[in-house]
Amino acid sequence: MTLAPKPGVLDIVPYVGGRAHVPGVAEAIKLSSNESALGPSPKAVAAYEAAARGIAIYPEGSAQLLREEIAKIYGLDASRIVCGNGSDELLSMLAHAYLRPGDEVLFTEHAFLVYRVATLANSAVPVVVPEKDLRADVDAMLKAVTPKTRLVYLANPNNPTGSYLPHDEVRRLHAGLSPDTLLVIDAAYAEYVRRNDYEAGIEMVSSFPNVVMTRTFSKIYALAGLRVGWAYCPAAVADVLNRVRGPFNVSVPAQITAVAALKDRAHFDASVAHNDKWRAWLIENIRKLGLRADDSVANFVLIHFADTRTAQAADAFLSGRGVILRGVANYALPHCLRLTVGTEDANRRVVTALAEFVKTKS
Repeated sequence: MTLAPKPGVLDIVPYVGGRAHVPGVAEAIKLSSNESALGPSPKAVAAYEAAARGIAIYPEGSAQLLREEIAKIYGLDASRIVCGNGSDELLSMLAHAYLRPGDEVLFTEHAFLVYRVATLANSAVPVVVPEKDLRADVDAMLKAVTPKTRLVYLANPNNPTGSYLPHDEVRRLHAGLSPDTLLVIDAAYAEYVRRNDYEAGIEMVSSFPNVVMTRTFSKIYALAGLRVGWAYCPAAVADVLNRVRGPFNVSVPAQITAVAALKDRAHFDASVAHNDKWRAWLIENIRKLGLRADDSVANFVLIHFADTRTAQAADAFLSGRGVILRGVANYALPHCLRLTVGTEDANRRVVTALAEFVKTKS
């Protein structure tokens, strides 16, 4: 007799990250995982190297050092910040803490795959809401709400579409939820957004007892390999998460490096400026090739092809020339590829390779 896991677990499709290598290509450019084009702050790297001397000692359990620096940078209450092994852990931790078998969890059709994983892992029911023009549709989400709705995950901005909801729409969504439904705003790409009508979620967390915002150090701070994330929560939610999280869930090097990254505002500003410049350049030049490249507020661009077969052919063509993009069929976008904004050289190489591919189809 086979030992069976709880209901939902075997319905999970394991998450697979972006490819990093191409067989037979020695120096491929990885533009498949939305990693920072400029890499981490040199000061953060130096802090990481220095932290190696302390790895024999357990970290302080609550990540106090890191929480206090986050609070200082963003003007928050450190006691309401919970840190995790990437924001993925926090998104899953919220599900573990609040979901019961049969509860419903809402998220949009092209949203982050971890939402479905966290839902099914807790024997809850994923409710996938159609998007409108590749953007979360608040009216459709509110229509999908039932008395069983326990969690609503909202990626804002969303990956892989690069779209976002303005703050008025996010507040309208929240207003339609019951007090015992938790709205989780996943703001992993918030630092890249430069729109006056965008708000990452901090003000809503400060105003409402059923809103949580999650953030990550994997994107703008370029610490993806260290796995550091944080959540800003109502006090009661922070208390719950601190009861269920692992006792030492953020390592000593991760905490120290993240603090150094936060302090280097010049590198932060350079990373934002680089992304602003080259995201616009990529969109403009890809469109000149006759391809659809969607507007984006994050550090990636979604490219559309005529059909699934063409997208797969483009992926193979680019890979053969040492440029790795991300196929997004698992996000219900099989005719698209997602391109991370890279260095100047990487961006120019991908446009050149795309131009060569388009010529083969003409």
